[in-house]
Amino acid sequence: MPRILLRTLALAALFMNLYALPTFRAEAQTAGPLQISWEVRNRFRLFREERDFQLHVDAGRGRTVLASEQILGMQSDGRGWARNVVNRLCIDVTGRVSEPCTRDTVKESYLTPVDHPVTLRLAGAVPVGATCAWTVDDGDGPTTSTFDCAEPVNMRVRYGRTTVATADVASAEGNQRATTEIAVRDIFIAGLGDSIASGEGNPDRPIGLSDEGFCFRYYLSSATSQYYRPSRAGYKGGRACEAPDFLQVWQRQSAHWFNPACHRSLYSYQTRTALQLAVQYPHIAVTYLPLACTGATIADGLFGSQRFRECPPSKSNTTCRGTVNSQIAELKEALTAAQRRQPERRLDLVLLSIGANDIYFSGLVADVIVDYPTERVLFKRSGVMASVDDSRSVLARDLPQGFAKVREALRPLVGDLSRVVFTSYANPTLAAGGAPCPGGRAGFEVHPSFNADPRRLATVSGFVENEFLPQLKAIALCQGGILCRNPQADRMTFVDSHQPAFAGHGFCARAQTDPEFDRECFAANGESFNTDLVVAANQPMVCGRSPSEYRAYSPRARWVRDANDSFFAAMTYPEGLPTNMQPSDIHDATWGVLSAVYGGAVHPSAEGHAVMADAAVPAAAYVLQLDAAVPEVITQPVPPVGR
Repeated sequence: MPRILLRTLALAALFMNLYALPTFRAEAQTAGPLQISWEVRNRFRLFREERDFQLHVDAGRGRTVLASEQILGMQSDGRGWARNVVNRLCIDVTGRVSEPCTRDTVKESYLTPVDHPVTLRLAGAVPVGATCAWTVDDGDGPTTSTFDCAEPVNMRVRYGRTTVATADVASAEGNQRATTEIAVRDIFIAGLGDSIASGEGNPDRPIGLSDEGFCFRYYLSSATSQYYRPSRAGYKGGRACEAPDFLQVWQRQSAHWFNPACHRSLYSYQTRTALQLAVQYPHIAVTYLPLACTGATIADGLFGSQRFRECPPSKSNTTCRGTVNSQIAELKEALTAAQRRQPERRLDLVLLSIGANDIYFSGLVADVIVDYPTERVLFKRSGVMASVDDSRSVLARDLPQGFAKVREALRPLVGDLSRVVFTSYANPTLAAGGAPCPGGRAGFEVHPSFNADPRRLATVSGFVENEFLPQLKAIALCQGGILCRNPQADRMTFVDSHQPAFAGHGFCARAQTDPEFDRECFAANGESFNTDLVVAANQPMVCGRSPSEYRAYSPRARWVRDANDSFFAAMTYPEGLPTNMQPSDIHDATWGVLSAVYGGAVHPSAEGHAVMADAAVPAAAYVLQLDAAVPEVITQPVPPVGR
């Protein structure tokens, strides 16, 4: 076998081992034969600026997504890494893709890139003081430039073409040549589904809290039927129940989501999965289209429009009314527009989580935590509460049919349904040892009528663990008697390996390593808030500490938001409610209930989403065959002059 070929194969094997590392850092290689390494810069294309992507490269080096999230949470003092990134995306707050999107000062088509920025480095035993004559040829003729071999070379390479890069190395030790082929694979990923898919519970910029209290009424209120909870920082309007104000004034201090209508968050497992693929594989770029929406069902969300959750932040007092378009319709429109410009452009992967709202999961939560008889009667009449029997009926009768429609809709968009990575839910109710949380007011006392009833909680936890999650898996994989048109072809790629990890990290989990504010101010007996109206108006917390000390993104034992977390992180006032549920003013009892749950109660925290991403990333990489590609690396001596 020729010596050059043997050397090529040996170097390819070496490169394959390097490529398997979580993050490839060419400059860390100091020995071995000369070779050219390359990586795509800022390769998570949702981010406009490379510094935002590099933050995750640095935090994720050799670590899981969970470990990376915990490090970033501590680095930000619990305020969250996304609070600044959220204003530097290629998608605006209404969900529209920026076409073109200016990324690192260069205008790019987001859905159909024509080139990608890459960095080349000479790695191995680079002679000190060596000079590199770089030649780059993408088929339109070579271009040459000369640099110190220790310097990286930044360039843009044409998408859809193979670019050959050659470095002729001149040094006192002699002349050498290294050659490699550069072919960027741009992976188009769409995220679909419900609140678990969108990242509900984790605003990109959490709400700011005031030391002062804000008054809410009870249902069927009298003059004394009031209570105070922390107000929003910066709110200058009426805080007493007798001093109503406009909702638009209150909303100027809202939590910030990169899409308020759907509560899409950069912390969602879908975003973190797409981002981690870009972090882990340096030779790809990831074009990510987030479409998941909180509250979505298969009928209203995937296939039909749904009511928005919140309006985008606005300085005007104009009322915003509207609906969110069907996710499938939005995906079709984006794909059609992309293929109009690049006929060969295809959808590589769909990340999907759907089904919980279809079986009334939020109604089950309401049934568990709403304890006051008045509220229970009102919520049952309005359809807000549901029973396990209600959910069981839909699970057996309607959900398999809904999934059949999802398959038929996605097949022409993605082709092979194994490219649909369905990530299942985690049971949010599990304490240490996998037993259901014991219940009680702790974590839910942000609203006076809340109390997690132990009996109802155990019933719902058992239904989720023993019926809903197994049936969902059978539906996705066409198992257990679930009828699929073609069981072999209709199977989705199913992910549930994160479920055991959530045992012991449910909404009731507590630890001495929790943030100091949590340990001091969220009382184990469920008595965290002052009940004396005079005292609570100025100091709502029994602990006496400032509510502004709460940190939504500090590491915690619980990976599931409780109602206290939901209020302290997001305090959501959903503006897309039906007319019959609209409150009379911002102190209304309806707002009091919804502000405690509509920001993500009983949803994964950023840590929970990171654990889900750790489970989804290997499945996505397998489907995309990202570990199968071995780039060509060739090293050979420069031919003698004159030959």
